[in-house]
Amino acid sequence: MKKLICLLLLGVTLTASAQKHNCDKGKSCANCENPYKRFTKDLPFQMPEVKAPQFPDRTVCLKDFGAKGDGIALNTEAFAKAIDALSSQGGGKLVVPAGVWHTGPIVLKSNINLHLEMGAVILFAADESLYPLVKTSFEGLDTRRCQSPLSANGCENIAITGQGVIDGNGQYWRPVKKSKMTDGQWKEVLSRPGGVAVRNDYWVPSQGYADAEKNANMNVPKAETEAEWNAIKRFLRPVMISLVSCKNVLLQGVIFQNSPAWNIHPLMCENIILDNVLARNPAYAQNGDALDLESCKNALIVNSKFDAGDDGICIKSGKDADGRRRGIPCENVVVDGCTVFAGHGGFVVGSEMSGGVKNILVKSCQFLGTDVGLRFKSTRGRGGIVENIFIRDISMTDIKTDAITFNMYYGGKSVAEMLADGDNPDNTTKMPVNEETPIFRNIDIQDIVCNGAGRAMEFNGLPEMPIKNINLKNIVIKAKKDAVFTNYENVTKENVNITVE
Repeated sequence: MKKLICLLLLGVTLTASAQKHNCDKGKSCANCENPYKRFTKDLPFQMPEVKAPQFPDRTVCLKDFGAKGDGIALNTEAFAKAIDALSSQGGGKLVVPAGVWHTGPIVLKSNINLHLEMGAVILFAADESLYPLVKTSFEGLDTRRCQSPLSANGCENIAITGQGVIDGNGQYWRPVKKSKMTDGQWKEVLSRPGGVAVRNDYWVPSQGYADAEKNANMNVPKAETEAEWNAIKRFLRPVMISLVSCKNVLLQGVIFQNSPAWNIHPLMCENIILDNVLARNPAYAQNGDALDLESCKNALIVNSKFDAGDDGICIKSGKDADGRRRGIPCENVVVDGCTVFAGHGGFVVGSEMSGGVKNILVKSCQFLGTDVGLRFKSTRGRGGIVENIFIRDISMTDIKTDAITFNMYYGGKSVAEMLADGDNPDNTTKMPVNEETPIFRNIDIQDIVCNGAGRAMEFNGLPEMPIKNINLKNIVIKAKKDAVFTNYENVTKENVNITVE
């Protein structure tokens, strides 16, 4: 009976993509042609086939390790024991059944498939003492942050699958801007214990957070002693899903939501698949990016949905000197069949791209109500080369600012915030070209339809390093303002139709 249950659970993890290959019932898809092979066929660049990881036919249930799904009991130890037990036997599937599983940080190991059944919610605890400080990279810089709620480092063959929900309890960690909330939401935030209204329009979750932010360089604070670091732990809010230097990774079917900072952050990973996931955050979530794929190689992002308070699908490779020192580009990425509902950008490159970005295909996607549709951003000091980007068959509606933007003067604000603040950077004065000069070139954008945008397009390159070799073909945009082009070379247009309302 137990073996039969395991086989039934295994069948749940087969994706719709795999089922299209007419797998025989009762057989693992390992015996079929790779269902993800079609995403790497006929690409405009060379990219190897990407396969989902395979796991031993071994299953354990979280309940068997003393866990309680009552939303109250803390299950950190139970998760650790279950993962250790599976790992010691060579790996397999850890099943999380229906219930609310309250826990501290979870650390995955090689050959583990964390599988959430329908009705399962992993809810990470709102208690900073459970998240020790670790050395990591955040927003492209080497620094220290609180340990991520769910993490893996240097692992092979790992997965997070199923039909459940992973919730980061992000409201405990995040600051809030009044302008992004309703009056009712703002009133609720002000009533939270321990919080500090730094201004009448800005709230942070603790006094330590407020103190750290005063002296921080973006999100990297000034702290030296352990006491100083621990006094500002709430400021050091982690990304929710941190996968570092992992190989053969599958995220499939699960809802990832309410993260303390970025939602899903694969860093320096290879052979990674995101299939049919939903990554979501409240629209007011500060630094609430849905997906940041950083310095990764051979990645598929397919059939997924993103709804975030910051960038939706974002490609990165480190920031400034730290990113150049790492020197690992984000390359060989296919984004296919995805939807972005809200966020600062639908598909985004940068601004942390100092290690380079190349060989990216984005196709058959829809961006609905994002601030920007296609967003390329950087600034002097980054360095790095972004090239060989191919974008096809994108549908957009209700884009609040630019349908397509290239902005080499990024200063940490969304395009909407820049426009509201009247930012007008000097784009005429040349600076010396050196390793800190970002380069954007060889980008092909075709078959785009945008019904409703604030502005059709903005190209704002550096005078010393114009945006180069951009092909725009078969593009239809209805916008309130026409396109603006500054500091560019060899931008070709074929069948580009802009209707200004």
